[in-house]
Order: sequence, then C-alpha cells, then structure tokens
Amino acid sequence: MGFLARIGRGFKKTGTFFRDCWLELKKVRWPNRKEMVNYTLVVIVTVAFVTVYFAIIDLGLSRLLQLFFGN
Repeated sequence: MGFLARIGRGFKKTGTFFRDCWLELKKVRWPNRKEMVNYTLVVIVTVAFVTVYFAIIDLGLSRLLQLFFGN
C-alpha cells in the first residue's frame, strides 16, 4: 500500500473516531446544577479530609524522627 493511501486511511479513521465520540457524548446523562453542586462539595470535603489526614501523619512522623535523631 502506498504512502498516500495510508495517510488517507488514517484520515478516515480519525473522522470515524470523532464521529463515534460525538455519538457517545449524545448518550451521556449530564448532571443538573443541584447534582453538580453536591458532587463538587463531596470532592472538596474529601480533599480537605485527606489533606488534614496526611498533615497529621506527616507531623507525627516528623516528631518521631526528631525523638530518634535529636535535631
């Protein structure tokens, strides 16, 4: 198969890919405003909780290492 034929086949596949993506996006059930606010709050609270958790672990390990090495 020639070089130009392979390029043409690649463009056809690219067009098919984007068409299929568009069709799949039409099937998606997008959240309404209330759901999006709730999801956002869940993410923010989860991130805050994980941040505090790791900060406490980090401080505890730092103090423990200070006890062992005396800095």
